[in-house]
Amino acid sequence: MEKIIKDVIKDISEIIKFDSSQKPAEKNAPFGAGARKSLDYFLNLAKSFGFETNDYDGYAGEVIFGEGEEFAILAHLDVVPAGGGWTKEPFGGEIDEKNARVWGRGAMDDKGPAVIALYSLKALKDEGFKPKRKIKLIVGCNEENGWACIDYYKAHAHMPDEGISPDADFPVIYAEKGILQLKLKFAVKGDYSSLRGGERANMVCDYCEIKAPADKAKLSALNLTAENGKIISRGKSAHGSTPEMGTNAIPPILKYLGLDGICKTLFETRFGLTELKDETGVLTFSPNVIEGGKNCIFVTCDVRYPATMSKLSVLAPIEKAGVAYEILHEQEPLFNDRECFLIKTLCGVYNEVTGKNVTPIAIGGGTYARALKCGAAFGPEEEGEENTIHQANEYITFEKIEKCFKIYKLAIERLTK
Repeated sequence: MEKIIKDVIKDISEIIKFDSSQKPAEKNAPFGAGARKSLDYFLNLAKSFGFETNDYDGYAGEVIFGEGEEFAILAHLDVVPAGGGWTKEPFGGEIDEKNARVWGRGAMDDKGPAVIALYSLKALKDEGFKPKRKIKLIVGCNEENGWACIDYYKAHAHMPDEGISPDADFPVIYAEKGILQLKLKFAVKGDYSSLRGGERANMVCDYCEIKAPADKAKLSALNLTAENGKIISRGKSAHGSTPEMGTNAIPPILKYLGLDGICKTLFETRFGLTELKDETGVLTFSPNVIEGGKNCIFVTCDVRYPATMSKLSVLAPIEKAGVAYEILHEQEPLFNDRECFLIKTLCGVYNEVTGKNVTPIAIGGGTYARALKCGAAFGPEEEGEENTIHQANEYITFEKIEKCFKIYKLAIERLTK
């Protein structure tokens, strides 16, 4: 066990070193060179273990183990941009022996779990395990920016009906909220073309700026700074599904500009949408990207709505308010029976390995599990842990790596024997 965990740590460190956030397409690299290199590293590692692999033109790759009815393990190798606020090198892959962790973007989301899943297959193979199902470990390169990788895979290969995605929380996710990313247009007077903030729709905005005259009193009151002719607001990033974990940098800039009405709509009343809830939780509404124009401002919002509701429950109040919008991205909710074989098995494995007695949960995040007829997100996060996904100084601990290895290995064995 000690030897294999050291190898997992080393390979997580190495694959983190590729900046696989989305970049302009290159030959055989539809999402940029970093994503291409990450995919090559992963598939070459799998080949060195003796597995059959397939490369789907840089969009996605797969590792094959066994024969029979197909079972999927869906992970992704792309990452969100590093963002600001790091004290570690985002793509350094630093192995910190003192604090027993690996630092870097993708350590938890989702390169670390992808590598752990691969080593779980290797360990089973080395032990002589013969799965009675064809296991497809599928890794995509565009999960954070639209799922073109999954679309391409489905067009060129067969997606299994059942499987897991190691890209969320333990003990097991039985439901995921619906996702809408909406670009709202607000009419204003004036030219706000120098206004910009945010990097991705699914990341809480941690930096916003505009060229404007400096008003010392307002700067102080709103905790803003004036730098090189720009008014700058800094916040703290977080995953779009958990905006309460971050500090959005957009509101102080809107207030500085006197656009209090827009600010109130986006960050206080939120069209009344945050009153919507069901057993999978309350609706979250996170305005994460802003850009200005002449007589208009565009704001891209990440909306996670309860799994038993439809997108019309979100769009109707916005239309009633008279705000123009464009749907940039959408995913239907995922809702599984808590008592189905997949969910019960996964929850049972988690409780067996950890000694806990917990039940399935629902989340606001969107995972590849939605690409399956019966899919469930399964780890790696646990309640009570520090959450650094989509934030500065992302890391995975050695303890987490070993725990996930034990859980994934046992789960794969139970579900494919």
